[in-house]
Amino acid sequence: MGGADKVKRQRDQGRLNVRERIDKLLDQNSFHEVGAVSGVAEYGADGALSNLTPANCVFGRGKVNGRPVVIVGDDFTVRGGSADASISAKPLMAEEMAHDFRLPIIRVIEGSGGGGSVKTIETTGAANLPGGVGSTRWYAFTTANMARVPVVGLGLGSVAGLGAARLAASHYSIMTKSSAMFVAGPPVVARLGQKLEKQELGGWEIQTRSGAIDHAVDTEEEAFACARRFLSYLPQSVFDLPPTIPCDDDPERAEESLMKAVPRNRRQVYKMRPIIEAVVDKGSFFEMGQNFGRPIITGLARFQGRAVLLLAGDPYHYGGSWTAEACQKVVRFVDFAETFHLPVVYLMDCPGFMIGLEAEKSATIRHGVRAMAAVNQTTVPWCTIIIRNAFGVAGVVHQPANRLSMRYAWPSAYWGSLPLEGGIEAAYRADIDAAPDPKAKMQEIEERLNRLRSPLRSAEKFWVEEIIDPRKTRSLICEFVRLAEPVRTPGPVSMSIRP
Repeated sequence: MGGADKVKRQRDQGRLNVRERIDKLLDQNSFHEVGAVSGVAEYGADGALSNLTPANCVFGRGKVNGRPVVIVGDDFTVRGGSADASISAKPLMAEEMAHDFRLPIIRVIEGSGGGGSVKTIETTGAANLPGGVGSTRWYAFTTANMARVPVVGLGLGSVAGLGAARLAASHYSIMTKSSAMFVAGPPVVARLGQKLEKQELGGWEIQTRSGAIDHAVDTEEEAFACARRFLSYLPQSVFDLPPTIPCDDDPERAEESLMKAVPRNRRQVYKMRPIIEAVVDKGSFFEMGQNFGRPIITGLARFQGRAVLLLAGDPYHYGGSWTAEACQKVVRFVDFAETFHLPVVYLMDCPGFMIGLEAEKSATIRHGVRAMAAVNQTTVPWCTIIIRNAFGVAGVVHQPANRLSMRYAWPSAYWGSLPLEGGIEAAYRADIDAAPDPKAKMQEIEERLNRLRSPLRSAEKFWVEEIIDPRKTRSLICEFVRLAEPVRTPGPVSMSIRP
């Protein structure tokens, strides 16, 4: 690598070196390195090798849980991972190998991730034109692989510039809490008059809340475990279907806790995650993007060993109403499900789009109709369980339009064009103002309308197909995934996912 002193410095700062990372991430003794002796060589007058500085990109093939993958890692001990110490053909070949052999790719990123540095101008003798001759192939593969194979990015140190782009161009990104990620680091940003430390500029709290990074962990070993688990839910490529694993969790398991999971008082919040844990295969829920777009919970889960994408409303954040960020999150993960042929299970509690000045400033409605388009464009099987709220335009986005999907409602569900709260005053203003006791009149109207909006009345008209005992939820979703299994079709999809 970069020499004993550089390797020691890496360890002293609590970080593993690139080869240790690869060994811990892959199955034991499965790594087959490509280009192990590539680098910058120096020869004496007699033509004998006197010194070799290795390229700071290490890549090859290996296995994760017995399945082949491509892994490519930055060696920070050699010029901080910058381009002038790299051989550009190595990371390009890693991306090509993943693409052409239809293998997942894991990017272990530290430093600029093969990007340039100011010193590159001096070492090359000219300023690089971004996207110039030859480099476009590398950039094209970096993003094109997202429509073809699972891509995992691990940020394990200071990640900047191109490294940040490579980390973001993934289906699942992880960083350690001691790491930082930014387009440009503190010395560059200081030129703008912003004097910030690395963590202040691009620490894990900033990046997970902005949605740039999916997850942050305390140690590198935890990051490796997350990467391995994420890949276990996915096919090797879009040309395969997600694997089904053995499962001894009874598909008919009925949890009594679900009967009291939703309070009768509609103004009282409840926790959605215990409901998720009660219906999925035990311990199988793998949440992604927890700190971003928090009114919607997203992740992978299994039912009878079969992988699904799970969406769920979270009433603890804005009552579950969809903000602009929540809509962006829906688009990303619905596209992800479509790309890798994952059935979608949606545990719905959505009182509508977020309202108010901030919602208007963030163009919530535009992001909302993008989410609607993403859902409508899906072809994967879809099942919705309406837990509580389904209101307004956001309420429409609970299943794809113009095709069959499975839909069930709990007795706690209620729906409409908009919630009664706040709507009565607008719709019945004249009646309320004319009444001797306006407050009593409003209460009378509310009670009358509440009787009419019983979910049972909707079921009588077949506006909702089934109202179910909450304890039957797991059984019905397990039936759904069994029915969904033969109708999924492997292959590239028309609406490819973007970063």
